[in-house]
Amino acid sequence: MNAGRHRRMTLKSIPRDASASAVDMIRPIGRFFGLVLLAGVVAACASRPVGDFGRAQPGVLHDRMMPATGNFMATQRREPVSNLNQTDQEREMHDRTWRFLVAAHSRDWMFDTAVEMQRTRIGRAQDHRYGPERYYNWLRTTQYQSSRTRYSTVGRHILADLDTVEGTFRAICAVEEVDRQRRVALAELPGIEQSVAANVEARRIENQWHIDWFVRALNYRYSSYAYALDHLLVETPHEQSMAVDESLRRLRPWVDRANRRDFCTTGSTGYRGGTVTIPSRYQTMLIDNEVVEQK
Repeated sequence: MNAGRHRRMTLKSIPRDASASAVDMIRPIGRFFGLVLLAGVVAACASRPVGDFGRAQPGVLHDRMMPATGNFMATQRREPVSNLNQTDQEREMHDRTWRFLVAAHSRDWMFDTAVEMQRTRIGRAQDHRYGPERYYNWLRTTQYQSSRTRYSTVGRHILADLDTVEGTFRAICAVEEVDRQRRVALAELPGIEQSVAANVEARRIENQWHIDWFVRALNYRYSSYAYALDHLLVETPHEQSMAVDESLRRLRPWVDRANRRDFCTTGSTGYRGGTVTIPSRYQTMLIDNEVVEQK
């Protein structure tokens, strides 16, 4: 009884305004840790979005919850975060660059959780930490009926890049033009609020970060293909290496242009072009099951 009276007296002795202030201080902390907990749950589920035929499915988690959590965490890291509506050009750029981001540095050469965490900004950029040996390790541990088929696989992946890289460059060029037009509009319209100008600058930085990510991914793919070809020549030498080397030579000018940030020049690579359906991130296959028959 004495202990009970002591507790009641202690609680009564706390001023009402002091207890309210303490609650006000605790609430933001609780919200923050709640979002951190959500991020942990999201991380555990990040590799889930696949349905029939290995296609990633759109959904609330990956299209709303993860980006919202990522924006909050990016804000806590004092990174620029914009809330402008996405233009058609920006949406196309993200769709076209996606296939270059989800393969070469992943755990099994295709989809990796780290890419989704980076895309939604829940985590910091991780792609610069991966070594080019990952693709070769995936390639050499994948069971094929013929060792020649590994060369065919590398050649097929390079040709897929060649078929899609030109359209990706055009999409990036279009986004750079959108950012330029935004800056021109801000300069010529004096009535625009400073908050809008800050939002425009944040979007420009976000777009540039995404373009830089694509450039790193294209460089990484080229390095991974070259590493794999060199090691295949030592492990299982075959005449198919010449065709792969020629495809790799055709990819090199695009890598050089990307490193110069030259996305708008046309006709400088001598590329013949090609027609191919560009998959969005919802159509990325998890496993390469295609069998290449040798003639």
